[in-house]
Amino acid sequence: MSQARNVLTSSEQHIDSERLWQSLMDLARLGATPKGGVCRLALTDLDRQARDLFVQWSEAAGCQVSVDGVGNIFARRPGRNPELPPVMTGSHIDTQPTGGKFDGCFGVLAGLEVLRTLNDLGIETEAPLEVVVWTNEEGSRFAPCMMGSGVFAGKFTLHDTLAKRDAQGVSVGEALNAIGYAGEREVLGHPVGAYFEAHIEQGPILEDQAKTIGVVLGALGQKWFDLTLRGVEAHAGPTPMHLRKDALVGAAAVVAAVNRAAHAHQPHACGTVGCLQAYPGSRNVIPGEVRMTLDFRHLQGERLDAMIAQVREVIEATCAEHGLSFELTPTADFPALYFDRGCVDAVRDSAQALGLPHMDIVSGAGHDAIFLAELGPAGMIFVPCENGISHNEIENATQQDLGAGCAVLLRAMLAASEAIASARLAA
Repeated sequence: MSQARNVLTSSEQHIDSERLWQSLMDLARLGATPKGGVCRLALTDLDRQARDLFVQWSEAAGCQVSVDGVGNIFARRPGRNPELPPVMTGSHIDTQPTGGKFDGCFGVLAGLEVLRTLNDLGIETEAPLEVVVWTNEEGSRFAPCMMGSGVFAGKFTLHDTLAKRDAQGVSVGEALNAIGYAGEREVLGHPVGAYFEAHIEQGPILEDQAKTIGVVLGALGQKWFDLTLRGVEAHAGPTPMHLRKDALVGAAAVVAAVNRAAHAHQPHACGTVGCLQAYPGSRNVIPGEVRMTLDFRHLQGERLDAMIAQVREVIEATCAEHGLSFELTPTADFPALYFDRGCVDAVRDSAQALGLPHMDIVSGAGHDAIFLAELGPAGMIFVPCENGISHNEIENATQQDLGAGCAVLLRAMLAASEAIASARLAA
């Protein structure tokens, strides 16, 4: 078989973008919705059918397939040196209830297309390559999200995870047994030489900047809060404005403060009030209580804390001004993550070698790669999606962009395999 460096010397992409596209369309038929999207919730029979199809395709590509105790599927293409840790790639094939064809699925099938391309080219890698389907990334049916990769990374225990139940009372363990994907492979202790995840951006930046490839530097840190503001319910007519204790007026000031803080801490800052309920919810009653959620994100931890401090100052000031009290309760805290420099460089170098327009970018959403980054070197590749829309039945991406992202993945994985082998020799 050929050496990779002797084959991939030109800017030719090599991968079969038509084959990749057709695989995506074939997978999208399982759970297809009338609006052109996909509803394929984790561990349903439709998920089983999609898993079976991935296994069938992987075995046809000569892979050894195994399944672990939380249902993660691993398709391994052997390398020359089986002692080396694998270069891994993957994502998920479960969807939102009104999801699209590409979120997650592109990362899985791009990995499969890499293996198919290597077979076509007759390339044998030094390290094994492995494509993974992670269980329940979306968290739509079972909470939490990123369940399979979380168990693999030791973030969640298998025992507790299998006991999680959906809205109908069905447990993860019961659902895995029902679809035949409660595997025997151990969930912990597997070496990770490197991990790459290809994904649609799920945002509008690449499209806006006319770039084909996003070189993902890392993922935004996230801190979430529940905020309750309490005033006094009163009649909307007889109560003078200067004597009111209107919780919604205070909430309006907080919403504006969240928006200001995010604008003030660019780049990479995001601030969102996603939920807001005013009580009692009558048109002629001054709201006596407002419950709202606050979502802060930034790539730098100190800037993230500064945003929160700025908003908290406004909360305290507006409560003092309007005679309100408040409770601010933390609900989530995910530190900012920087991906491995070697993996980031491999993605950037691959895009440059292929002559593809590219830019550095950060992920504002959670991905399985975030957990894998704690086990070994990791990186991500973004490609544009139409109007930045995802988690939506109209989610769309072009065959050309998906093919380009897959071609970058191919080169990055080959570079990582050679780097792993060289490091072993040097040691």
